[in-house]
Amino acid sequence: MADTHDPIQELVKKARRNQILDAATKVFAEKGYHLTTIKDIATEAGIADGTIYNYFEDKDAILAAICEETFARLDKRMEALANDHSGDPLERLRRGGRLYIQFGLDHPQHYFLTFALNKPAPKKESVLESGLRSFENMRACVRACTEAGLTRSADDEEIAQSLWATIHGVVMLLIGKPEFPFIEHSRLIDSVLDIAIEGIRKRPA
Repeated sequence: MADTHDPIQELVKKARRNQILDAATKVFAEKGYHLTTIKDIATEAGIADGTIYNYFEDKDAILAAICEETFARLDKRMEALANDHSGDPLERLRRGGRLYIQFGLDHPQHYFLTFALNKPAPKKESVLESGLRSFENMRACVRACTEAGLTRSADDEEIAQSLWATIHGVVMLLIGKPEFPFIEHSRLIDSVLDIAIEGIRKRPA
């Protein structure tokens, strides 16, 4: 049987799918998930409503795809750091916090839709799995610190969740409150990370 795979057609399909996801990201962020319709997304994308159904079952599936791809991008940044076993583990954890925050600032709409949007629980288990896999990279960095005896507590989960709550809060404030007179962002981020890292560091006996 002849190979019917058409690389040009595959590129066209991929481009159209990305076009739909980009349009949905913009409309979800502006109107909110619950008020957005498939027609809204199609209008933003400049395509017919029916075209979307060739790629996605419904808007839940569109949102799930956005979340999965956001986690995948974040994983790509964080996984390399988690697998780097050189240097001071606490400093590596600090770099991980900065990478995470910068990711959120570089992709504010995607970050908001994935982590903060008031939306229904995802129907696809792959979304939850993607999120937990992303969190595991942070947990791995924390684990390296606890195993080296550098932290005040040996509870990896408590430290990882506390750090995530801290850096997530920074991202949400910076992307959600642009009118607030924050100090220079890099200086604020460094200060928050200093407080977080020193807060978990083991004190000399």
